[in-house]
Amino acid sequence: IVIALYDFPASSDRDLQLVKGEKLQVLSNEGDWWLAKSLSSGRKGYIPSNFVAQVDTLEEERWYFKTLNRKDAERLLLSSGNKVGSFLVRESETSKGAYSLSVRDSNSAHGDIIKHYRIRSLDGGGYYISPRMTFSSLPELIHHYSQKGDGLCQRLTAPCISLVPQRPWAQDEWEIPRESLKLVKKLGSGQFGEVWMGYYKNNIKVAVKTMKEGSMDPDAFLAEANLMKRLQHDKLVRLYAVVTKQPIYIVTEYMANGCLLDYLKTEEGSQLNLPKLIDMSAQVAEGMAYIERMNSIHRDLRAANILVSETLCCKIADFGLARIIENEYLAQEGAKFPIKWTAPEAINFGVFTIKSDVWSFGILLTEIITYGRIPYPGMTNPEVIRNLERGYRMPCPDMCPGELYNIILKCWRNKPEERPTFEYLQSVLEDFYTATEKQYEPE
Repeated sequence: IVIALYDFPASSDRDLQLVKGEKLQVLSNEGDWWLAKSLSSGRKGYIPSNFVAQVDTLEEERWYFKTLNRKDAERLLLSSGNKVGSFLVRESETSKGAYSLSVRDSNSAHGDIIKHYRIRSLDGGGYYISPRMTFSSLPELIHHYSQKGDGLCQRLTAPCISLVPQRPWAQDEWEIPRESLKLVKKLGSGQFGEVWMGYYKNNIKVAVKTMKEGSMDPDAFLAEANLMKRLQHDKLVRLYAVVTKQPIYIVTEYMANGCLLDYLKTEEGSQLNLPKLIDMSAQVAEGMAYIERMNSIHRDLRAANILVSETLCCKIADFGLARIIENEYLAQEGAKFPIKWTAPEAINFGVFTIKSDVWSFGILLTEIITYGRIPYPGMTNPEVIRNLERGYRMPCPDMCPGELYNIILKCWRNKPEERPTFEYLQSVLEDFYTATEKQYEPE
């Protein structure tokens, strides 16, 4: 038996509408869509599995975010709508069977910050943060600290606001007919095509990339898209479906704030503070660390290919596309090759690896820290190539802290094998401000 955590409007006759709080019996639970029967209406249909939770488990508690990691817990609690005392409980990443309590606090020196407490379990069942107070269950512990802070930084006031999850894409809808898409608003155009906001089957908001005819071979594209489809991570733009007849369409999740390069130049984006800029850099590094683990490469990493959601989550787009743009097409377009982002060995010998992506990431960090300034300001592409060959590197931008510039310089080491991994870059950027602090509050 499961309980609906959110409302879910049915979008096809196969779906079962969900009303928040209603209980259902699950008849089959394979994949993202489960077959279920409503206990109130008796109707059967498919429901998105991420919209429901087992009855009488922690999952139905509004404050329980099972698989959220520490960094994302901080991002979520610091987002708008939450206040001092907002909290959540998550599974501990380090100790199995234990939990962590994350609470939004505030102090005069740093403004709003997040404190983390370990929730330890007793051998005979039960939980505690401080050994002088033990509780038989997590809800009991939360109730106690909601009445009074009792040694925590704050009394627990309200569960962290959770966003309604994205509905999963139907498994079997991969190659779709063009007629199922309605293009509504043109978001941009580039050398290979256009990007539109649109709707799939009139009710699912998506982004659609329309490729110019002749820009790629449909067979090569489909082979690449099948590989891209397998790359699924919270920090990568999700590839949903494709139209494989010319002109080729690529259907992905819709990101409300558009590309990072443009967003940094908006009124809202240009007011982001340094910690937020570094957090966005860490999110890109996290997505690239996944691509690195999957033994894949991006080949065209820059701020224009990072997309920003309404909650300022950054996701990597267009991974793998650069490889299949037809060479003839590039030549006739006068190849707007992104020289300023490309590692020397890739410019000179066409050698693209995850280490050439690391070089590009160093350039992307300068784009972020300067709110979207063009790299090597005032220099032409040929000048950049000549200067790099004699060991020149872009100087530290005005607003860039020395510690960050040191990280950037590591990305631009001449020998690719001496450049850091994305795994390393993710960890140093995530802990840029907390390197000196302890992870957990003392008991």
